[in-house]
Amino acid sequence: MALDQGTTSSRAIIFDKEGKIIANAQKTFTQYFPHLGWVEHDAKEIWSSQISTLTEALAKSNLNATDIAAIGITNQRETTIIWDKTTGEPIAKAIVWQDRRTADYCENLKKDYSKIIYSKTGLIIDAYFSATKIKWLLDNIPNARKKANNGELCFGTVDTWIIYNLTRGKVHITDPSNASRTMLYNIHTLDWDDELLELFDIPLSILPRVKSSSEIYGYTATRWVDNEIAIAGIAGDQQAALFGQMCIDKGMIKNTYGTGCFLLMNTGEKPVESKNNLLTTIAWQIDGKTTYALEGGVFVGGAAIQWLRDGAKMIRTSSDIDALAANVEDNGGVYFVPALTGLGAPYWDQYARGTFFGISRGTTDGHMARAVLEGIAFQVYDIVKEMEADANSVCQEIRVDGGASQSQYLMQIQSDIFNFNIVRPKIIETTALGAAYLAGLAVGYFKSIDEIKSQWHIDTLFSPKLDKKQVNKMLYYWQKAVKSSLHWLEQDDKDF
Repeated sequence: MALDQGTTSSRAIIFDKEGKIIANAQKTFTQYFPHLGWVEHDAKEIWSSQISTLTEALAKSNLNATDIAAIGITNQRETTIIWDKTTGEPIAKAIVWQDRRTADYCENLKKDYSKIIYSKTGLIIDAYFSATKIKWLLDNIPNARKKANNGELCFGTVDTWIIYNLTRGKVHITDPSNASRTMLYNIHTLDWDDELLELFDIPLSILPRVKSSSEIYGYTATRWVDNEIAIAGIAGDQQAALFGQMCIDKGMIKNTYGTGCFLLMNTGEKPVESKNNLLTTIAWQIDGKTTYALEGGVFVGGAAIQWLRDGAKMIRTSSDIDALAANVEDNGGVYFVPALTGLGAPYWDQYARGTFFGISRGTTDGHMARAVLEGIAFQVYDIVKEMEADANSVCQEIRVDGGASQSQYLMQIQSDIFNFNIVRPKIIETTALGAAYLAGLAVGYFKSIDEIKSQWHIDTLFSPKLDKKQVNKMLYYWQKAVKSSLHWLEQDDKDF
């Protein structure tokens, strides 16, 4: 069983030995936006939604707890929860990875600490990561810092919170893939970094122990299920998807087209230092061997389609976008930069904002729909080009998953832009599948990674069709559009 705790919903999926889905359950939960740029979740609602999907999936499958070999956990990363060690109650709402409240603090840190933080963590200073969120909670929630210094609080990313509750407080752990997203974990020494803890004024006592990504950590409390189930796999959602896609060889790339788009390239057993504003992160740790990855994040991927549905109201459902885009032969010279929450890699401009360029009297909603899909694809292109430069390699294909990978047009234009194949597997629930694989390996349900690799199968192969000259023209105008959208809000701040 995989527990897949995402940004907007919690899911539980039961897989058989061939990777087929036996049963699944999903439950959404509330998103809170108390101030401009703030995004919060209720940690208790995260937990209640997750445990309810676990029991619902078991009920749908007609299986008992004894039939489940192990549970793997995968989760939205960076989202920060702090709770009272005695009561188990969160001290405040969870600060979500999308939250920008610490952006100004991060800007102030960059001048003096960018190099040292990158050298230790592989991360670029940004409000995206957990460290400044933890500091904000300790500084702003009454008595939080005093309790933290007295060893009375626990911090965790969502994997830690789920496991803590599954075991009723017995297990307070994380894995390297999640720890490496906190901006507190040294990816070279593989431990929490004392210098960074001092910089952010965070006591070591509140942090979880870091265990490998595939081992038995503990067992579910019988309060939740009728028999104990081993909890045996952990990976942050994007690393889990890389493993679920069986990108186990150096140089392989996957892209998850979810709320955002997250690309990871397997770089093997040595971290690759990026010279192009990408992140160096830990993919997983299995049997004492740590695998590293380069990562680039597009903050707004599928969320741009959601905006077209809910904000612009051009489509009724997200799946309608392909039909709308098919109403026109091309983009009509319209380009869209999906910087609805700033731009991630390789630009890292939190002041950029979403912009349409090239609109004329002849522009239709079909042109704008195409521009939205193409804008997602162009962002992915930019990241892969930087990955190739950093890793000194040439990409041959990208394995894709996530909800927006179901858009035939998006996948086709992605292939056209790259001039190589885009590969969509039969099972696109690769994030959950990766967590299940990690748990299965730990308990011997799968004998080896090679056994798992033999189960991965292609569903659809998208090959390039568009003329290269036309692609080059589109890339030219895309780059022009991006440059125009950078620092949009920063200029306003200076003038007014």
